[in-house]
Amino acid sequence: MLRQVDAASLESFIDTTIAFVDHSLGTLGIAILSGVLNSLSSLKSSDPSPSPAGTTTPAAQQEEYDPPPRVPSRFIACVTGDASAKRVKDALSSHLSSITILQRQNLKGIQQADVVILACKPKNLKDGILQESGMRQALQGKILISILAGTSVESLEENIYGLTPSYGEEDRCRIVRVMPNTASLIRSSMTVIADSEPSLSSSQAALVTWLLSRIGRVVHLPPYMMDAATALCGSGPAFFALFLEAMADGAVAMGLPRAQAQIMAAQTMKGTAEMVQNGQHPALLREQVCTPGGCTAGGLQVLEDGKVRASLATGIRTASVAASRLGRGEQGVNGPR
Repeated sequence: MLRQVDAASLESFIDTTIAFVDHSLGTLGIAILSGVLNSLSSLKSSDPSPSPAGTTTPAAQQEEYDPPPRVPSRFIACVTGDASAKRVKDALSSHLSSITILQRQNLKGIQQADVVILACKPKNLKDGILQESGMRQALQGKILISILAGTSVESLEENIYGLTPSYGEEDRCRIVRVMPNTASLIRSSMTVIADSEPSLSSSQAALVTWLLSRIGRVVHLPPYMMDAATALCGSGPAFFALFLEAMADGAVAMGLPRAQAQIMAAQTMKGTAEMVQNGQHPALLREQVCTPGGCTAGGLQVLEDGKVRASLATGIRTASVAASRLGRGEQGVNGPR
């Protein structure tokens, strides 16, 4: 059942601490933390939360799930250097009362947390970010949400517990692999949650889904689909941005001012995406715009001749393979093929 959560009911659930573990808490980590904090603030105030661009996020665009028995009230950002700590403070200045920033104290942060979000780069696993003495005990019984591209649950378990079977299921954490994107910052992420095996408890699943629905839409997929989902949803914003930029460039070349061209291209892309989300098939939508012998038909022919469709599809496939290789700890994954 979906319903709007009011501030009074939210207050009765608050008692969970979430730790974000990252060497630098980069763009995606800050986007997720900001999105969750903005969502919780808007629930408390019953007002839409302003985005960094000065707009608001319509409630109708966000899936509202019944809150789980426990929702977050306190957040811990585990980083390394002073520059990283400053970036968190600057980016989340309006929420600092809810955030504790720990430098080089991952173990302490995880010990204090109920849920851990691992937001580092896959290569940081080799640096022992989860192998500090006492880490296994600190993680025991907790939920570890991983947004590491290409890194399977099995790889994370091996990194934490090794290959020996000495740690039974009751002594381990529950690892959940997810892939959000940078639109988390404005609560418009497309987040993919990998199905867990064995399944999470109902309360654990409710918490993970509710938490990630705070930053946009969520879908659940089998684990073997996660590399492709990483390419489509995780890398996708960069691909769309390139396409949008190219469209604006073409308009500027024909005389439109840059600022207006960018606004027009972005709104056109947004409107088209919303029509698809409302049930329009992309192919039918394209045909509806494409009058025989018209300007759209001529422009589409140039794009097809330039293999834009094939290049975009190949880009997704290449990014998917690269995500898988990154998860295996390989370097130079985008070298010559």
